[in-house]
Amino acid sequence: MFHHARRPRGPRPATVRRRRAATGLTALAAIALAGCSLAGGDGDDGGADPSADGGGVVRVVTHDSFSLSEDLITAFEADSGYTLEFSAPGDGGALVNQLILTKDSPLGDVAFGVDNSFASRAIDAEVFEPYTPADLPGSAEQYLADDAGSLTPIDVGDVCLNVDHTWFTEHGIAEPATLEDLLAPEYRGLTVVPNPATSSPGLAFLLATVGAFGEDGWVDYWADLSANGLKVVQGWSDAYSVDFSGSTGAGAYPIVLSYSTSPAFEVAEGADAAPTGALLDTCFRQVEYAGVLAGAENPEGARAFIDFLLTEAVQADIPGQMYVYPVDDRVELPESWTTFAPLAPEPFEVAPEDIAANRDAWIQTWTDTVIG
Repeated sequence: MFHHARRPRGPRPATVRRRRAATGLTALAAIALAGCSLAGGDGDDGGADPSADGGGVVRVVTHDSFSLSEDLITAFEADSGYTLEFSAPGDGGALVNQLILTKDSPLGDVAFGVDNSFASRAIDAEVFEPYTPADLPGSAEQYLADDAGSLTPIDVGDVCLNVDHTWFTEHGIAEPATLEDLLAPEYRGLTVVPNPATSSPGLAFLLATVGAFGEDGWVDYWADLSANGLKVVQGWSDAYSVDFSGSTGAGAYPIVLSYSTSPAFEVAEGADAAPTGALLDTCFRQVEYAGVLAGAENPEGARAFIDFLLTEAVQADIPGQMYVYPVDDRVELPESWTTFAPLAPEPFEVAPEDIAANRDAWIQTWTDTVIG
């Protein structure tokens, strides 16, 4: 079976394992924060720690389950002379909140994991210094967050409801297929989703309902869904890895918000069928970005790290490590994804300018409607 991790924006394997940094953190804290560093090569590019060997430190701020293969990280450090140190203040929503709160004394040099549901908020707060990589793939241009190049698209994925095929078969209940289906009495008390105020996939799902039902209908939809026994949790990790019956937590809820790629993870090695499935008529497409933090101590290293994320080797590593699609559509995908991890043919859409203008109000209205 594929490796899988608790991650806020969708299934991905455990945070990159790195040697313990010389900061006095305990091993547990180092894992929790994804803090890490490796020695780099020779030279000095003006990083945060000019006394260190190599080109200095590049501080990377991510959501709490960023993952790339260790050999790629090691190769980048060896080739560039930079030493990478990672920190993770929380999931995608928490990441943006912290970047804004600390913008006058930034947490790092470069951030990865801001998505299109929160991007305008970070851009409006002037968190990022514009940078456009010279080798930006043509397929990434459609996902640019603004004309200034404040953020660089790195990967894409569809946030969708997932169902546990085994549970529905054992209980003799037909699986839902659409958002409207979840309101039927037979699905009462079967659905768990993360809170859009604290979770980026949760917010993506809220946006899916805005796209599906419009300004005049999405609030009523959530009121009806809440009345039908909806469970709301803080983040994706709790929803998928604890409450969902079809994953490691073997919870009580056979319908969960996750990603279209999630079922590919659940397929046992050698199996020709997945025990779970994504409902492709319930999806919102999420784009994940990286950006140079304004006021970074090592902006050169930050730009080098973004360039690194767009290399063919890293883009090819992203599906297996992060369980999302690389933004570069020239990269060959794992064979199993054709069957078990398709993108939605017609995901729901909300215009970026509408998200920017209404996001906070929509979250507050959702909170008043669902949480009370």
